[in-house]
Amino acid sequence: MVRAIMIQGTGSNVGKSMLVAGIARAFTRRGLKVAPFKPQNMSNNAAVTEDGGEIGRAQALQARAAKRAAHTDMNPILLKPETDTGAQVIVQGKRAGTMKAGDYRRDKSKLLGAALESFDRLCADADLILIEGAGSPAETNLRKGDIANMGFACAAGVPVILVGDIHRGGVIAQIVGTQAVLDETDLNQIKGFAVNRFKGDITLFDEGRDDISRRTGWPSLGVVPWFKDAWKLPAEDMMDIASTKGGACKVVVPQLERMANFDDLDPLAAEPNVTVEIIPGGRPLPGDADLVLLPGSKSTIGDLAYFRAQGWDIDLHAHVRRGGHVIGLCGGFQMLGNSIDDPLGVDGTPGKVPGLGLLNIDTVMAGEKQVTLRNATALPGGEPVTGYEIHMGRSEGPDCDRPWLSVEGRREGAAAANGQIRGTYLHGVFSSDAFRATYLAELGHKSDLSYEDEVEEVLEALADHLEAHMDLDHLLALAAVPHRK
Repeated sequence: MVRAIMIQGTGSNVGKSMLVAGIARAFTRRGLKVAPFKPQNMSNNAAVTEDGGEIGRAQALQARAAKRAAHTDMNPILLKPETDTGAQVIVQGKRAGTMKAGDYRRDKSKLLGAALESFDRLCADADLILIEGAGSPAETNLRKGDIANMGFACAAGVPVILVGDIHRGGVIAQIVGTQAVLDETDLNQIKGFAVNRFKGDITLFDEGRDDISRRTGWPSLGVVPWFKDAWKLPAEDMMDIASTKGGACKVVVPQLERMANFDDLDPLAAEPNVTVEIIPGGRPLPGDADLVLLPGSKSTIGDLAYFRAQGWDIDLHAHVRRGGHVIGLCGGFQMLGNSIDDPLGVDGTPGKVPGLGLLNIDTVMAGEKQVTLRNATALPGGEPVTGYEIHMGRSEGPDCDRPWLSVEGRREGAAAANGQIRGTYLHGVFSSDAFRATYLAELGHKSDLSYEDEVEEVLEALADHLEAHMDLDHLLALAAVPHRK
């Protein structure tokens, strides 16, 4: 009979996603059929599933760790922020509309049924469900109608492990303070705690660990040292994007306000010969870049205005005049054209704006949203490429007559006559080793990396790390058969 356990954190970015991925791989290696689940997530870095929907990228990585295909039931509610006060709402993989934060907060409890429905389907095909919370259960102002943390744990009848992040400091207060603000019903769900991201001699925290247990009455499931290779796994949160120092090939990425699907950067960051530099607002694009990569965006027209406000349009044109290369992916592709026309306001306010004018194409934001896994080949070399589309809009123009990809027999992408500037709607192209090696060779640099093999090696190492530093036998014993309340 299926069992489940939920990993909640004392705050955002305490390492819940990474822990669930490592635990999933550890128990999968032990022969259990494991499935990850996150009732509600907020991320613009979505993954496309085989059933043609969207889920958070962390759940896709956790599915991979569990050696099973990603499915929309693993993350039934996904919020994709479009503005500071509103987000696109994805329910069981499909776009359900856009809601302002206040409206969602009032209505989110209505989505609990969808979350429980997806959870029940996963339970029918697993031995162990590993559930990830979101944010912190200590945000008592959000408890009413909650579906992300204790609201779900109580509704589904699943035990909880609370994780604190010692790297931030104050981990004793994080965990003990969380206990102090929760009501009795929620406290009854918590069965233990763990401390994550310890640096140094782990025995130095023995007294701190025991103090938490004494104050809370909860058993410790371990103090987990810092996992140094965590950066090699795909990041979900834009807060986790960081520059990576590598070799002489310099890839510059302007950090857009609504950057989306930035997993395109992960294979490049993993390359020993590549340095990826993320440029925040207020800084110019460096003049020594080999490649400027314009990432995807959840609000293309808004991010184009932000791009111009930083003066990056001037920097980008100077980069091109120096002979530098440019790739635009999805929203970045749309920005490179002559114009973006949004007559229906699907990207925000209706209207038409000029693009950066580096590709002779024009974009209309209309039609159905494309959410599809794709197999492709690179042109002209024929290197195999796998990726996904997740966008609205179509782009047409003379530079589309120079496609550099063939997607299931259809020409895809556009390129300037000199080949310096390219764009495509296909995400994930750099995950394909042969294409990435060919492209980097065009920039004068060599690649010998097998990216997918490296991700597997890191997942195995993460599982080993948790086997050594967490009491996974105790965690499995605490997992329980879900029971509705």
